[in-house]
Amino acid sequence: MAASDEPTRTGQSRGDLWVIAAPSGAGKTSLVRKLLARDPRLAFSISYTTRRPRPTERDGEDYFFVDEDTFQSMVERGAFLEHARVFDRRYGTSREHVESLLASGRSVLLEIDWQGARQVRERAPYSRGIFILPPSVAELERRWRGRGTDTEETIARRLRDALADMAHWPEFDHVVVNDDFEAALDRLAGIVAGTETGCRTTLPAVRAAAAAVVAGGST
Repeated sequence: MAASDEPTRTGQSRGDLWVIAAPSGAGKTSLVRKLLARDPRLAFSISYTTRRPRPTERDGEDYFFVDEDTFQSMVERGAFLEHARVFDRRYGTSREHVESLLASGRSVLLEIDWQGARQVRERAPYSRGIFILPPSVAELERRWRGRGTDTEETIARRLRDALADMAHWPEFDHVVVNDDFEAALDRLAGIVAGTETGCRTTLPAVRAAAAAVVAGGST
């Protein structure tokens, strides 16, 4: 394994911790879901949240649902690898939950934003990051317009936010451009398996391709 192949006390090799980020609309969630379905050895980290469960959600499966006091107590004792407030609700990734999965030999996927990824790198420097880019900013705009639900103002804001997010791709170890879903899924699976080395951000061709995607929306 690429990131943390030291054995545990039971002799079981540890899994790897993968942080996957992307701008809204790049297809990150769909790719992660397909990757998890493809490889049962992978695990998805279940987040803690202070929001109430929806009717179809189950505690311990979709989220760990806790109250504000419990969440704040976890923050104060350093229980989270990362945490954030989204509007009036809080979300966090439990260090203990992730470590238990890694110790069992399963590799863990965290689907978070670039700000959360920074926190994880500080608290778990053995983690590895993957940034998902759309084929172009124009394609993002086309997808949002195709929904027919957003105003021009909302689309403009989404584009600004996406460009701001995309500027952080150099902070990650790998970049995958989601220009073709199945091909992107194969690349993502290969990175996690350690067989795909052509997406590293240290490679000039990868850096040029990623920079071109971002530059295409900033003119």
